[in-house]
Amino acid sequence: MIIREWRGRAAKSNPQGYPHHFRSKVMPELGELPGFLGAHLCRRDLGGTIEFLVLTKWRSLEAISAFAGDDVGQAIVEPEGVAALVDFDNRVQHYETIEDI
Repeated sequence: MIIREWRGRAAKSNPQGYPHHFRSKVMPELGELPGFLGAHLCRRDLGGTIEFLVLTKWRSLEAISAFAGDDVGQAIVEPEGVAALVDFDNRVQHYETIEDI
């Protein structure tokens, strides 16, 4: 299993904008993709902003490539997601799961 990690930051005045987008748009679309296994949406207070951490689980890098294209390290952020954030990572990280308990 591969974990895909991405982070975005939102204004404190808009704490529900990105979570709403994630639940209503991102998850339904990802749920239709072969090889997508699930996701976690996490948040933390950074003082002036809220950081969201998205961890998606995939069967393989090939499955990620079918979603993200040839450059699997490029973040895929839809316009609605961009609008809900003040800043976000343009690149993602991938981790091979070596133990899942």
